[in-house]
Amino acid sequence: MPPCVLPKFSIGVGDRFAHQAKAQLHACVEAARSGVPVIPVWNKSNREHLIIGSDPQATRSAADAAVHALNWQHPYYCDADHINLTTVDRFLAPCDFFTIDVADAIGKSADPASIERFVKRRADLSGTLRLEDVDEPITITPDLLRATATKFLAAVEQAGHVYRHIEAAKGKGSFVAEVSMDETDAAQTPAELLIILAAIADEGMLIQTIAPKFTGRFNKGVDYVGDVAQFRREIQLDVAAIAWAVRNFGLPANLKLSIHSGSDKFSIYSAIHEATKESGVHLKTAGTTWLEELIGLAESGGEGLALAKEIYAEAYDHRAELCAPYATVIDISPAQLPQPSVVARWSSDEYTSALRHDPYSPAYNPSFRQLLHVGFKVAAKMGGRYLNLLDANEAVIARNVTQNLFDRHIAPVFLGKPAPAPSKTHAEVR
Repeated sequence: MPPCVLPKFSIGVGDRFAHQAKAQLHACVEAARSGVPVIPVWNKSNREHLIIGSDPQATRSAADAAVHALNWQHPYYCDADHINLTTVDRFLAPCDFFTIDVADAIGKSADPASIERFVKRRADLSGTLRLEDVDEPITITPDLLRATATKFLAAVEQAGHVYRHIEAAKGKGSFVAEVSMDETDAAQTPAELLIILAAIADEGMLIQTIAPKFTGRFNKGVDYVGDVAQFRREIQLDVAAIAWAVRNFGLPANLKLSIHSGSDKFSIYSAIHEATKESGVHLKTAGTTWLEELIGLAESGGEGLALAKEIYAEAYDHRAELCAPYATVIDISPAQLPQPSVVARWSSDEYTSALRHDPYSPAYNPSFRQLLHVGFKVAAKMGGRYLNLLDANEAVIARNVTQNLFDRHIAPVFLGKPAPAPSKTHAEVR
């Protein structure tokens, strides 16, 4: 089997209910027609499988069927998203991309002897490093080297255990590995990222993507909240640090950044494009496909609109339970959530205008959108009622899914095209 090498540009696409793989792949087909292949990676976490009641093989089957239907000739992957040693086994057979999540181990100190060995082994990192294509140098002091090892070495060692478990089951070079460190208390500096990459290399992990935490908030399904100029500086330095690590640590030549919760981060897409157009990038979108399903149901009117309203009412009544697992990546203002009795009277256009992420629309409601983003559990409990309506309204939903993924994500991030211009109201468009 040839080595599993992730191409330059890739996009993680979530498909909660395994109904939109073909529509998502259509967006990648459009990218390829534009001259820039963007490789789809269907990602779904163990938590999402448990909530939906699905299994990883269903994700693989949906992806395989879409690839066959559209005669996709480029690579594609299925990602065991945010796995650890206790959850990885059910993903081993159907998946060939593994996002190793070690957030729980960040800040837990490694064995003191391991820290001492690492600090001595990597003492040559201390000093000022000049990176290519950036003016700002990186300075690593002995104190920073030790502090970073103290905070992150246990997490890297844990990732190494998971990596070797996957490698033993699937074979060397037969999968793509990512280390995810984005779900932690503070952003890693480029200097810390270099030290972390040294530790990853020491573990023998041939990772192809790494997901650090950036400054600012990457809330689910809404725009970036933070200093865009600071983000631009950070991502440029991170890309340069990765390139330096590849040359000096023997990491894979195609190692690139992975940006988690990357969906709808419109204000930083130009910065991502500029920083990664040569190095490549993996943009991981989240549950926005599920939101496009809701938008499509609401647009269809009748039974679809009624079900979309019912889902919101249930999500509103159970908002504390639904939001708890995502507390660090959502920011909902309770005062901005409309009462279900108000939503029950909404027209199709009122519902979709509140939900669709159009920052130029006065009707757009980020709190409404974020609550529904985490409310897929409500639809999962509906079972066939929800899935049958997806099938009945496939055409309108598929159009929304493809247009959202290509026009609002792929085009600005990978093709360098501006995001869509301010729109008229959706009623006017119709």
